[in-house]
Amino acid sequence: MTPVCIGIAGGSASGKTTVVRTIKEAYQGRVTVISHDSYYKAQDDKPMSARIRQNYDHPDAFETDRLVRDLEALRAGKPVDIPVYDFAAHTRAKETRHLKPAPFLLVEGILILSDPNLRKLFDYALFLDTPEEERLARRIARDQIERGRSEASIREQIAKTVEPMYRQYVAPSKQYANRVFEGKSSALVAKHLLEWMKAHEASSNSFNN
Repeated sequence: MTPVCIGIAGGSASGKTTVVRTIKEAYQGRVTVISHDSYYKAQDDKPMSARIRQNYDHPDAFETDRLVRDLEALRAGKPVDIPVYDFAAHTRAKETRHLKPAPFLLVEGILILSDPNLRKLFDYALFLDTPEEERLARRIARDQIERGRSEASIREQIAKTVEPMYRQYVAPSKQYANRVFEGKSSALVAKHLLEWMKAHEASSNSFNN
């Protein structure tokens, strides 16, 4: 059976990772997760000063065509080795991560619905339309704790690239989602997705029988 591919989109720090974590816990061993962030392009040829100034919220920052190929391979039942991005060094790590196919493939990222070749692979797609103030507060807290950045540098990045790119690329892509959740909690979104997955399984089992 072809794996079911689900896209979880939304702005930076909108709650996507929390939704994914809940689904993984509920479907242990039956879900493979891919983050679009893993496909940030390598920047080994650039000095650190240039890497820091890179616009990481623009579609050109990602090697999305590789993600498409990897997702097609997983849907075909083939394992893949995906990139690992080092956020401290602002470039790809030397190692890769080996992923095996699973009944459900979850793909999360800010721009996964803006690319037509990627979004056509999704059987179902959600968009978390989280209020700006909430997203920004989460982003500042996350980047300070997980990526060792100063609050000043985070706020500068948000003002220069994160929010402008959100308005230009991310927000418009919600038109391609099967379901948009405006201001809803990650728990509610995860509950909806779990119900959809169970219904899909029941439907598939009924058809096969």
